[in-house]
Amino acid sequence: MTTHTGQMFDTEELVINMGPQHPSTHGVLRVVLRLDGEKVVSSDVVIGYLHRGIEKLSENRNWTQIILLTDRMDYVAAATNNVGYCQTVEKLMQIEVPRRARYIRTAICELQRIASHCLWLGTHAMDIGAMTVFLYAFRERELILDLFEEYCGARLTYNSMRIGGLPLDIPVGWDRKVLEFCTIMSEKVDEYEELLTHNRIWLERTRGIGVITAEQAIAIGLSGPPLRGSGVPRDIRKDEPYAAYDEMKFDVPVGTSGDTYDRYLVRLEEFRQSIRIIRQAIQGLPEGPIVGKVPRLIKPPAGETYHAIESPKGEIGYFIVSDGKSTNPYRFRVRPPSFCNLQALPQLIKGHLVADVVALIGSIDVVLGEVDR
Repeated sequence: MTTHTGQMFDTEELVINMGPQHPSTHGVLRVVLRLDGEKVVSSDVVIGYLHRGIEKLSENRNWTQIILLTDRMDYVAAATNNVGYCQTVEKLMQIEVPRRARYIRTAICELQRIASHCLWLGTHAMDIGAMTVFLYAFRERELILDLFEEYCGARLTYNSMRIGGLPLDIPVGWDRKVLEFCTIMSEKVDEYEELLTHNRIWLERTRGIGVITAEQAIAIGLSGPPLRGSGVPRDIRKDEPYAAYDEMKFDVPVGTSGDTYDRYLVRLEEFRQSIRIIRQAIQGLPEGPIVGKVPRLIKPPAGETYHAIESPKGEIGYFIVSDGKSTNPYRFRVRPPSFCNLQALPQLIKGHLVADVVALIGSIDVVLGEVDR
């Protein structure tokens, strides 16, 4: 019997909670889904379960102690968090970082990008049902964590930078090991492609799913791979170079369709471009000091500044205010890419099936430690 609305059956919409404890939300994220059968009618994203007050904590720590707090935001890309913060303080204090330190920072940032993308690829593929890729990607990520451990003694939260440069120079033979890793990684990216790029099931699960146009992406405030997947060639490393990126040759991959598949292809090409940058940074590594002229007591002059870098997930920016008197920041704010990119989720999943929700959360690549802070 057909109802007056034209539906075959008179059904009610179902409201379900996905999360906050769900294996595919990549952290404690709650998505309230309103469903018509298996199709998402609307959704509401609920955050705040991992809030630790990092910004307020930073206002009660001195400028050096804050570095290790930044590790705890995007905890799978701690090194880029460190670089972004240190460069913001250096900008406020007008400290010149030695060229050798800038080159090492560039190499570490790109190693971190590969490690972050490995975790993204492994978990994203596993969400959709591809188990093998998870094991492959984590195998390569372990090699990077070994390099980080040799450099700074840590594998997750590195505390790897200092205001004005680096805490220590690279160990003997570390540069050779990095180049060996680049050779290995170049071959492994081809393996990832062989498993997924032309896989019929992968194509069915990602092509045409979660399409977002360039205009919509810009309006929402997306950055990083989700923005570039929609065809916008915005990359801070090219547009506003920092560290030694102005001396590196690399391309910015962009998509054409703005769907989940394009966001996957963009990150896959970023693997190759990161390897290219690392080789240039290590092979052209200059001699010299690793720390600039920094006062023993760091007390920036009164003023405020904002500085952003290209983290693996997008634009991470720091806004800091100094009163010129205290050894702590007067104001400390972070513009995290995961928080801004997560705004797109309700728009992306509307009209898709429940099974596509996990694919779309994965395609944004959020870390909830950075969203909630």
